Amino acid sequence: MSLFLYNIDMEHPLIPNIDNLSTDELNAKVSELSKKLSIAWRLGNHHLCNQLRMAIETYQNKYIEKLRASQTGTDTDGIIDIT
Repeated sequence: MSLFLYNIDMEHPLIPNIDNLSTDELNAKVSELSKKLSIAWRLGNHHLCNQLRMAIETYQNKYIEKLRASQTGTDTDGIIDIT
């Protein structure tokens, strides 16, 4: 029996292109949306909670992508200079 693992990450389809946002702006947006998620959860609005979770995930994924991109350019561990 084989086990298939699927990536179930959901990004919000209505968020425009966020490539031009800085990591600080992305972090601020995640913080803002997390506060709104807390309010929606307390009010019992589950549909809004799902939408907010997708939006948060979109911004978090872009934040992680930008962090990884910035780290790959500065990582020099394991590189041998042969000049």
